[in-house]
Amino acid sequence: MSINELESKCRELRQLQALIDEAQAEAEALRDAIKAAMGSQEAVQAGEYRITWKPITSTRLDTTALRKALPDVAERFTRTTTTRRFCVA
Repeated sequence: MSINELESKCRELRQLQALIDEAQAEAEALRDAIKAAMGSQEAVQAGEYRITWKPITSTRLDTTALRKALPDVAERFTRTTTTRRFCVA
C-alpha cells in the first residue's frame, strides 16, 4: 500500500470514528432520557419493548490492597501480558 493510499485510509478511518463517536453520544443521551423517565422503577413495558434498569452487585478483588497486605502472594498470582495498541494520531 502506498503512502497516499495509507493516508487516505487514515482519513477515512477518522471520519468513520467521528460518526461512531457522534452516534454513541446520541445513544447515551437516549439511554439517559429513558432512565430519567423510568425514575425509580426497575422495569417498564413500552409497547413491544421491556426496559429494565436494575442494580447489580459484583465482587472484585482489590489488587492494590492485596499487594500491600500480601506482596508475596500477589506476586505469585500476577500475570504480565503484552498487547499491541493501534493508534492513528
